[in-house]
Amino acid sequence: MPLEGRLVTGDALYCQRELCAQIGASGGDYLVIVKGNQRRLYEDISLLFSEPPPGEVFAVAKQWGRHGDRREVRRLWASTALRGYLDWPGVEQVCKIEGVSERKGKVRGKVRYAITSLGEGTGADRLLKHVRGHWGIENRLHYVRDVTFGEDGSQIRKGSAPQVMAALRNVVLAILRAEGATNIAAALRENGWKQSAALRLLGITIP
Repeated sequence: MPLEGRLVTGDALYCQRELCAQIGASGGDYLVIVKGNQRRLYEDISLLFSEPPPGEVFAVAKQWGRHGDRREVRRLWASTALRGYLDWPGVEQVCKIEGVSERKGKVRGKVRYAITSLGEGTGADRLLKHVRGHWGIENRLHYVRDVTFGEDGSQIRKGSAPQVMAALRNVVLAILRAEGATNIAAALRENGWKQSAALRLLGITIP
């Protein structure tokens, strides 16, 4: 699929060498979170930000937000220092993203790392907006998956079965939203009661 001029964002599940190469070959860019599933990559990035080389200056962005009684601060540091060093297709910048929230006197913080094929012309402010946009979509999707589909409580955990089930849930969500469903739980109930309606969504009709 052509991706010219488009940015593909993803969590650590999508931090895969072949996928990033395919995105680049299709003319797109990527920004993906890096976790322990790519151990060497994760360690190289975390080392850069914990022990930066002499003279290294990071591009920095900061955003504040408030949701009810919860206050949030998000910071992003970006660097091109590992460009040409990391054995990863198309990587131009690496990022450290820190989120700190305070609610009723309790402070919580989390640090993530990311890689992107976007060059230094895409500054830290823009990168942080892309990251926040991804998290906004991810949070809404996670709510539907967890509350409506009960994903977190699933006992399917062996082999590739969790990935297969996640893909099936994505297909169901895509079909329902393409049909204009805004309340996924209600749409599931309706199609569960009327199997013929569910089949019609798949283009199958019963005489």
